[in-house]
Amino acid sequence: MGKSDRHSNRRDQVRGRENKKTKGPEIEVPRAIVQEAVTALKKGQTILYPTDTIYGIGCDATNYEAVEKIYAIKERDPSKSLLILVDSFPMLDQYIEEVPEMAWEVLKVNKDPLTIVFDRPKSVAENLIASDNSLAVRVTNDPLCRAIIRGLRKPIVSTSANISGEKSPVHFEDISEELKSRIDHIVDLPLPAKNVKPSAIMKISNNGVIKVIRK
Repeated sequence: MGKSDRHSNRRDQVRGRENKKTKGPEIEVPRAIVQEAVTALKKGQTILYPTDTIYGIGCDATNYEAVEKIYAIKERDPSKSLLILVDSFPMLDQYIEEVPEMAWEVLKVNKDPLTIVFDRPKSVAENLIASDNSLAVRVTNDPLCRAIIRGLRKPIVSTSANISGEKSPVHFEDISEELKSRIDHIVDLPLPAKNVKPSAIMKISNNGVIKVIRK
């Protein structure tokens, strides 16, 4: 067996196995609430929802017009790209042309919410992709987020529920009424208390370069 074959086999083993250390117990989320969110997303609408970190604004990550709505809601410079959430390693593989082997290794042992910036995304809205042809992706273990993604059968956008330049909301009451009025659908569930902060961010390039962007 050649070196490339060994690497391919090792990557496939990691890719097909979720990280048991980060995967918490499957908490039952209200089916009606999930269905309402999924229905809104399928209509091209925006949602406000609790994520695995802080409150976020989301939409179907394959819908260009919906992504444009989020930039407008946040008054965000379109040059500042957004991140997406996927529900599993296989879904990550569907939206990144080639996930580096090092990324699979990091994901396998990672314990906390981690966003990774990957090269060469595919099959997402063009206005999500950064000028250097990269995309930030987080494999979420949050039961609500996973249920919504699985219902939609597509990744969803996740960006902090604030107008650009303002403080990220830790509590629902921190979200301004003005911002809430701009969003099509609000998911009425509390934020999990365990991760009330943005995720760590790192870039893992296909050329082997690793850069920590936020700890």
